[in-house]
Amino acid sequence: MWRSAILGLALIAAGCAADSQTRGEAAFEPSRQDLIADGRDIAEAECAACHAVGPYGASPNVSAPPFRTVLSRYNADVLEQELIEGIRVTHPMPDFQFNPQGVDALIAYLEAIQEPAPAPPTP
Repeated sequence: MWRSAILGLALIAAGCAADSQTRGEAAFEPSRQDLIADGRDIAEAECAACHAVGPYGASPNVSAPPFRTVLSRYNADVLEQELIEGIRVTHPMPDFQFNPQGVDALIAYLEAIQEPAPAPPTP
């Protein structure tokens, strides 16, 4: 009987701990808008010297694509991995690596500002 009572209390305690952990994690997850804002801050601080990081304008470096068109050229999942590992592209870029949280934010920002892909030329 005591074993059953102790086992029951242990299961209840484990369930409460798991429930409070889940609620705690949700409280600390950034919203989509927070991610986008963080991504914009990262883009402005780390990328704006070469790339047009906003929804309009030309890139200061003509070889650097505007951020609003990047995802029409690169798959977001591939770009995410390359940013974590240290991206290598055809135009010269500084040697850097982002942490996974920074990459999530930057990708969220890129997705938020993308222009629709241009229509294919008509024959």
